[in-house]
Amino acid sequence: MNIDLRQLRHFIALIEHRSFAAASAAVHLSQSAFSRSIQSLENNIGYRLVDRGEKGLNPTRHGLLVLEHARQIVHGARSLIREVEDFSGTSTGLVRFGSGPAAAGGLVAIAVGRFITEYPAVKTYLQVDSWQGLKQKLSAEDIDFFIADSDEFESSPNHKITHIKPRRWNFCCRAGHPLSCKEEVRAEDLLQYPLATVFHPPRIHKLLCELSGRRDFTPTVECEHGYALINIVQQSDAIGIACTNNFQQQEANPRFIILKLANLLPEHEDAFYTRYGIVSRVDIGLSPMARALINQLVTSDKEI
Repeated sequence: MNIDLRQLRHFIALIEHRSFAAASAAVHLSQSAFSRSIQSLENNIGYRLVDRGEKGLNPTRHGLLVLEHARQIVHGARSLIREVEDFSGTSTGLVRFGSGPAAAGGLVAIAVGRFITEYPAVKTYLQVDSWQGLKQKLSAEDIDFFIADSDEFESSPNHKITHIKPRRWNFCCRAGHPLSCKEEVRAEDLLQYPLATVFHPPRIHKLLCELSGRRDFTPTVECEHGYALINIVQQSDAIGIACTNNFQQQEANPRFIILKLANLLPEHEDAFYTRYGIVSRVDIGLSPMARALINQLVTSDKEI
């Protein structure tokens, strides 16, 4: 029996994504090549590993057994590579990590720029996604760590968190907007205009409802890309809700106004902050270069 490590990785991806199309895209293969890889693994094992007749591509009994050992083998191979790199003190290799949209355009861009200057031989692979998507990628060992809202992982015994500074969310509009010359801007004023937001902390949503007396509201525009959102705000009467990272470079721009709410109390301030952290798995050691990039992220976070 000849079992290929690459085929085991493909089988793990298939079970994680429950779709040949999604799994083949995740491992950067054509769907036909991916299907051949799974079929070759099944031929080598001698049994069907997934039930193609069922919705969701559930693993067969033999598939569950292979999946358990495949994860151990793939994890062991990655651990071996990390330990060899650690032992050799190498400054080459690959760092795969993820980031939420808000951090990607600010801290991450600065830290990666500094990192590749210091370690030009290291290949850096960044995936931008929601924390839910990043958690799945970390569980599948597609990434070594990620930077995102860390609240969901604070009590998890399976995750290690390296804290960085919280990020503040703000309301913004274009210069010349009707609210830009108002002496006092209240929550109910904001809701008279379209709202454009990245995926913002739910505490802000709740706070706006509380201050305006509304039961609920729906943003007009939701956008993962913070800089695209800022451009939408500058071209319309929309009110933006964005993280400070998204418009640090815009603060000196005369076409861009940060709005301050007049009816805020000190106890409301916490609703405007997201606690960010660098999240990794407790059971998987990081390579020297992954640790070096984390150190650069922490150092850059202190400086900017």
